[in-house]
Amino acid sequence: MANKYIKLLLLLILVAGILFGLKYFSVGQNVGDFPVVDFSKSGEGTSEPIDYEVVEVVRGLFVPWSIVFTSDNRILVSERSGAIRVVENGKLLDKPLISFSVSSEAEDGLMGIELDPDYEENKLLYACYSYEKGGGLANRVVQIVDDGASASVQKVVIEDFPAAQVHAGCRIKFGPEGKLYITVGDAREKTLAQDLDSLAGKILRLNSDGSIPTDNPFYPSPIYSYGHRNPQGIDWDKNGVLYQTEHGPSTFDGPPGGDEVNKIEAGKNYGWPVVSHDKSKEGMADPLLVYTPAVAPASALVYSGKFIPQFAGDLFFGGLRGEGLYRVSLKGGSAENLGKVNGVDFGFNIINQTAYKSTHSNLIRSLSLYSTKDNTETPTIISTALERTSVSTTSNACSPLSGCDSNKLSVSTPIRLA
Repeated sequence: MANKYIKLLLLLILVAGILFGLKYFSVGQNVGDFPVVDFSKSGEGTSEPIDYEVVEVVRGLFVPWSIVFTSDNRILVSERSGAIRVVENGKLLDKPLISFSVSSEAEDGLMGIELDPDYEENKLLYACYSYEKGGGLANRVVQIVDDGASASVQKVVIEDFPAAQVHAGCRIKFGPEGKLYITVGDAREKTLAQDLDSLAGKILRLNSDGSIPTDNPFYPSPIYSYGHRNPQGIDWDKNGVLYQTEHGPSTFDGPPGGDEVNKIEAGKNYGWPVVSHDKSKEGMADPLLVYTPAVAPASALVYSGKFIPQFAGDLFFGGLRGEGLYRVSLKGGSAENLGKVNGVDFGFNIINQTAYKSTHSNLIRSLSLYSTKDNTETPTIISTALERTSVSTTSNACSPLSGCDSNKLSVSTPIRLA
């Protein structure tokens, strides 16, 4: 009889362990040979780091660029080709939430998406995308109503601001005070970044309805800061300080490298194209960090979750050229480059390439990093990773991480750190 109760107790413990594991770690599948890593250099939250594991969330996305969480089990992902895709309970739904007609020849397309601060009540979200206009390109931000199974555009927030196939900007986020921030690249017209009569090379600040806040530094202009080349990531720390990542020159417009991490303040001039790399000039703000050779930062997240305490307060961004997830300590008001996060490195050999219409190479990789809203119930670091390769009719460019797909231009692997 005693043995019977012992066996029953062991069975209950086993079942409880399985249920716990399913609740916290079951989304997707483990990726490749990435190990559980002890990331020993802690952030400001704790001196006792925990182990984490790289876990695949979902595959089959085309150039995933932005992620928002509408609930603990529903994720929206923008594809640069124009669709907002839905991931529910770890599964990518076949039907997009909504699709836009976009220009997506190179670095342009559907990029930023963001939830309204009152999304739970009003179901509003926002999207930024590039579109063709008069033989050129422009960017547009729209307000969307999320009906669950589909969505519809409610209004245009702002449109006809500068875009190009490269340096398109188009990252959008709400700040802690409820204003909508929009990054705008210089659209390959670098002198416009210093021109306050142009929106190129700027960070904009708007009310959610598209009106201009009266406390903007150049009111009635939407410009919040200027002198930017191609700002791609923005986020705020717990004290409301805004940080930004930005692409440096690419040979045709300056010496290569010089990617930046900046602390953004209202009305400040961040120098492009007058200064870059380690150069300074009075009246222009210096970057906190400069990356040479280039890593091409394409996102930004100040980690505020509790799931991985050693990351608390640190800035993360995905590197397009750097092919990994980068970590920056913001402790003490300064910035320290902590390098790539272990286990999140997506370099691979290309088996075959064919022509790809782009101002860059035949291979584009992107990373973005975001967090969930509920730190107590779900893992709070999510990263999307992409390998985009052109494919010939006879042979594919393949990734050992994602495998090959003979019918699609891209193979992609969103992951999470769990």
